[in-house]
Amino acid sequence: MFTTELATVSYIGATILFILSLGGLSNQETALRGNLYGMIGMALAVLATVFGPQVTMAGLPWIIAAMLIGGSIGLYAARTVQMTQMPELVALMHSMVGLAAMLVGLSTFIDPEASKGFVGAAKSIHEMEIYIGILIGAVTFSGSIVAFGKLSGRIGGNPLLLPGRHWLNLAGLLLVIYFGGAFMNAHTIQDGIMPLAVMTVIALLFGIHMVMAIGGADMPVVVSMLNSYSGWAAAATGFMLSNDLLIVTGALVGSSGAILSYIMCKAMARSFISVIAGGFGTASAAPKPAGDAAQPAGEVTPVSAAETAELLREAKSVVIVPGYGMAVAQAQHTVYEITKFLRDKGVNIRFGIHPVAGRMPGHMNVLLAEAKVPYDIVFEMDELNDDFPKTDVVMVIGANDIVNPGAQDDPTSPIAGMPVLEVWKAKTSIVMKRSMASGYAGVDNPLFYKENNRMLFGDAKKMLDEVLVILKT
Repeated sequence: MFTTELATVSYIGATILFILSLGGLSNQETALRGNLYGMIGMALAVLATVFGPQVTMAGLPWIIAAMLIGGSIGLYAARTVQMTQMPELVALMHSMVGLAAMLVGLSTFIDPEASKGFVGAAKSIHEMEIYIGILIGAVTFSGSIVAFGKLSGRIGGNPLLLPGRHWLNLAGLLLVIYFGGAFMNAHTIQDGIMPLAVMTVIALLFGIHMVMAIGGADMPVVVSMLNSYSGWAAAATGFMLSNDLLIVTGALVGSSGAILSYIMCKAMARSFISVIAGGFGTASAAPKPAGDAAQPAGEVTPVSAAETAELLREAKSVVIVPGYGMAVAQAQHTVYEITKFLRDKGVNIRFGIHPVAGRMPGHMNVLLAEAKVPYDIVFEMDELNDDFPKTDVVMVIGANDIVNPGAQDDPTSPIAGMPVLEVWKAKTSIVMKRSMASGYAGVDNPLFYKENNRMLFGDAKKMLDEVLVILKT
């Protein structure tokens, strides 16, 4: 068993490891080491808690049994979940943090022993911690469940925009404040349960309403936002349990998630408030007046796998822009084989990653890392945009909105002002898609109709396999 002093030292060590973990995750080359730091830190924190002075011998078997069950589920998920399912898995994990915060807050409130020793101002602060912790946890839980449904396709990506939705949110906020006052003034547990339950229901409904009102194109922001919420829920749990490690860890996750949300919003030229307000990511673009110069028009130029292979064989500079379509087709390994072949032939081949490509932050980076694509040829949008005019061939694999010239040319477009990869400036661009359907934002793409663009229709993996075979013959 850990003594109080040893548990405290272990918590400090875990905190340092968590900070080192976040530092490592900020760079692709050090991400593996960052994950290792986080795993060691979490193992140390769990051991110090489970075998610490606050856990009795009578409760230890229950805790170990719960850990074995949860660990088994986690191990099963890690071994069976496909890379294309990672965004919804992340959202589901966030919901678990919110649910844990709710249950801890409720159990802390109804357990007389948990509030023993709190009097006067300390009692009021403790009750406020419980109330806010359950509030954040409920919003995180229900919002993450809806995000899981949208990311997995169980719920449509269209935003649900209720009439007067902002007034509904304001009314919910006022009710939460009102019942918060009633909860703080309750003299017994029985008196406090009712306002606490009403607030929990309102928070759950708010979480559902908030994420339902956010369109599919904003889902990367939603994932990072819920990541931040889960951190604050964990910090609130730490306050309820007087656990310093949970407070620090939750604050680290909450603040890093907030920063990531800001980065995602900046990459889409949108404010965080506009994302929360919803409305971006409808199934179809809004109709435009006749004669609009920015309206996509003309005919597309299809290309075959053989012609694509010939263009790549003759190119000296190639940029590949991956999108969610590559993840769905699980084509990343074939992409790596093509990359390796072209690099061996002396072709300067690089990858261009948009910050919001895919369904979660860093989605494309993870896929490319899984396929063993070298980190030094993977570049961010800002690092590559100036090089497109000097590029012979750009291959866009299942991406749409992040390469849409309408963001720069069409002020009426829903994505107007959004920074995009300027692939149309290359000598030739090849867009790989199953059909002419619009992307996740539901916005038409004029790129398809440009004279220097070619469309390679079909399943990305199947078509790339054909390209690879032709390249090698």
